[in-house]
Parts: sequence; C-alpha cells; structure tokens
Amino acid sequence: MFSSRERPALPNEVLMVAESQWIFTESELLQTPSILDGLSPEKERENRGKGVNFIFQVGIMLKLPQVTLATASVLLHRFFVRHSMVEAPGRPAFHYYSMAATSIFLATKIEEDCRKMKELVVACVRVAQKDPRKYVDEQDKEYWRWKDNILHNEDVLLEALCFDLTLEPPYKVLFEYLNYFGENENRRLRNSAWAFINDSCVSTLCLQFSSRAIAASALYAAAKHCHTEILDDEDGRPWWEAIGMDLKTIKQACNCLAAVYEHVQVKNGRDVSIHERTPEDGDESTAKTRARHPQAMRGEQSDTIDHLGDGGMEAVEGSRKRTRSPSETQDMSTVNGESHGKGATNGTPKASPPDDGRDHGGDKRRRVTNGETRMNGVNEDQPTATAATTSLQEAHTADEISEEGEVEA
Repeated sequence: MFSSRERPALPNEVLMVAESQWIFTESELLQTPSILDGLSPEKERENRGKGVNFIFQVGIMLKLPQVTLATASVLLHRFFVRHSMVEAPGRPAFHYYSMAATSIFLATKIEEDCRKMKELVVACVRVAQKDPRKYVDEQDKEYWRWKDNILHNEDVLLEALCFDLTLEPPYKVLFEYLNYFGENENRRLRNSAWAFINDSCVSTLCLQFSSRAIAASALYAAAKHCHTEILDDEDGRPWWEAIGMDLKTIKQACNCLAAVYEHVQVKNGRDVSIHERTPEDGDESTAKTRARHPQAMRGEQSDTIDHLGDGGMEAVEGSRKRTRSPSETQDMSTVNGESHGKGATNGTPKASPPDDGRDHGGDKRRRVTNGETRMNGVNEDQPTATAATTSLQEAHTADEISEEGEVEA
C-alpha cells in the first residue's frame, strides 16, 4: 500500500530553523508584553481570537483562500509576542483589529493572492462596523483612517517579524499525509482534519508547535472523531512514526486544541465543555487510530512459532487436524449423557436430547472453525483440552485472524 506512494518529504533545514525561532513554551507565552502590561492571559487570548475572527470575516468578503487566512493568523500571533495591546506612557497600543487588517494585507502578498487596497479597506470598514452592506466612500474619513493605519502598520509588522516571511501552511502538510496514507478519498476524515486546523488558528497553537505537528494532531483528532484507523507501514511502524512524529507531541497539541472548545456558550446562557482531552501518557492503542499491517502481523506470528520450536509446530499442525486423545474424546462424549459417534463406553450411541427448544446441558466441546473459537454450553470446571493445546489453538486462531487483516490497535 505504501510502496507505491511517495513518503512526505522532510522540511527544508532553513525552514525548520526559522520556524523553531517562533516556538515558545506555555510559560513563555504567559510573559508576553500585553500580559506584562497588566492584561490578563484570558483577556489576551480573547483579543487574539477576536483578531483572527476579524481576519476570517474579511477574508470571506474578499473570497481569499483558507491558506492565506491561516498565514495572516500566524503573522498576527507572532506580532503580539513582541508588541502589546495595552497603551503605556510614550508607547501607543496596537489594536487587534488594526493589526489583523495589516496581517491580511501582508499575507496576500506572501501567498500571492493580492487584492486592491480599496477592496481591503471597504471590507475592513464593513466588518468593523458590523454592517456588511455599508456604503464606504473613498473620501470618507473612516476610509482614509483604515488605509493609513494599514500602510503604517505594515512596516511595524515587518520589523516585528524580522522580515521572516517563510511559512509552511499545515494544510499542505495535511494533504501530503492524506495522500501517503491513502485517505485522500475519505471525505469525512479530510473535512474533519481541515476543520481542526481552521479552529487552531484562533488559539496560540502556531506558537507552540510546528506546522507538521499541527497537521499530524489534526489528523489524529479527526481519526478519533471519525472512528478511522490508519494502517501501519510495511515495517510495522504506526502511522505517526512513519511520518517522523512523536505520539506524545501529537497528544499535547490535541490537548491545546481542545482548549478552543472549552466554555462554549449555549442558548440558555450556560457554559459547557464539548472537548475531549487525550491522556498524554496513555497507551497508544487506546485512541484506536492505528490498524496493524497484515504483513507485520504474519512476521510476529512466525516469530512466535519459532519460539515454540519443533514441538510447537507439530502441536499446531495437530490442532489444525483436530486430533484428540481417546481419553479426551471419551470425556467429551459422556458429558450430560450426550454421545457423539462411538464415544460411549459400551460402543453404543446414546439418544440425542429432544429438540424441544430447552437447554439440556449443551455441548462442552471447543470448536475451532474459520479462525473463530466457539464454546457451546460453557463448563469452566471441566476443561476440554490441555493448557498447551488451548494456547496453540489460540495462536493458530490469531494467525488466521491476522491473515484476514482484522486486528486493530
């Protein structure tokens, strides 16, 4: 499955170094200029979210692609790492709406989706005034105020970014992952992962994790949401190792993304939590996003048989032929007076119980058919096979199941 697809290429080393300069810890994000100037961390996150929401609404009016809007969101978050939203003596405050408009203006140049200055200013005025049909004249003071702020703040934004305009959108990385795993036609999984990346723009996830980690966490969250399992590679490695990602990092990013869905306002005014956090130290199989590769399972089964030795091979072959000792056959045939063939002591078959729909003790034999182990009339006090034969039968059952590819993590 994976041999015919190209593995996602590793990012450029220069790009990785440039992106690592904008990765901060959670404690460092509590020391931003706005928070140091007295703004609470909750209020700062709220203002960041309002600025990103402003970017999305203006982008919808200008019909900008989502990649451009995500780039503008990253520029806005990086700007407020070095500048404050609070006015101080001798230093003006930077409003999140004004800087959001400037981020859009710069992002359209980076992604080469340029729009006319007039169109951008008119859209900003309409969104800021909350009137999508407002008529904006070029000679209006409001129009020139927005235009002058955008042109002036562009230099301030470039200086704060140190002219570092090289970005790797997580949408492109997600598309590479979906193609590599053969899930590009899974519309529900693809749309869910795309939506998770859209929602991550509101948070500071771009300041804590790389774009590849964000794409992997969106895929992980979408796989859990859609109950989808991604197949391991031919070497038996889980899908996150196949793309060079660490599972703990993915879970940390998912938990940061889950914070976006906390305290959602409902109609009756109550705050509810609709997120689901992932234990960062839990077992990788609990998420059920991984499906074991059949070839790897056959390799593990062959290692188990080699560990058993020649005697184990002979026992497995014997279990496949359903061979039993005379004492086992006699024990199974004399239980509850039920006879099968010539299992009775006198060699005379006994009558079968009447077929009246009632339970007459049932069959105590263990039947292995098509890789499934069935027990009719379970009697734990009187086992029907020895421990060695039972373990080998279970090993044979696991072998047949692995050939059908029905094993999941």
